[in-house]
Amino acid sequence: MMLSDLAYKLKKLRENLKEVNGKWTQGYVAKNIGVARVTYTAYENGTKTPPPDIIKKLANLYDVSTDYLLGNSNNDDVIDDPEFEEFIQNVRRWYKEAPKDREEDLQRLKRIFEAYKDD
Repeated sequence: MMLSDLAYKLKKLRENLKEVNGKWTQGYVAKNIGVARVTYTAYENGTKTPPPDIIKKLANLYDVSTDYLLGNSNNDDVIDDPEFEEFIQNVRRWYKEAPKDREEDLQRLKRIFEAYKDD
C-alpha cells in the first residue's frame, strides 16, 4: 500500500460526509480520533502515517474496514452517494444508542434491511 492511497481515501471519505454535513472538517475528525488538526491534515496530505491505533479509530469513525484503509480490500462499503451514506450512518448510530426497551423498533428495522439487502 502506498501512503498516498491512504491519504486519498481519508480525504475522500471525509469530503463525502462533509457534502451532507458541514461538521466533517479536518478539525472535527481530528478531535474524534484524539489527534491535533495539523496531524490529521498530515494524514490526508500523505506527509505522515497514522499509527495502528489511529487507523482503527479512523475506520470506526468512517465506518469502513481497516483493510480498506490499508489497501488490502477494494470494498469500502461506502456508496458514492453522500446523502445516503449519512443516512446509513445515522441509522447505525440510532441502532447502537437505542434503549433496550425499543426491541420492537429494532426488530422492525432489521426486517426492513433484510427485505432490501439483496436488491
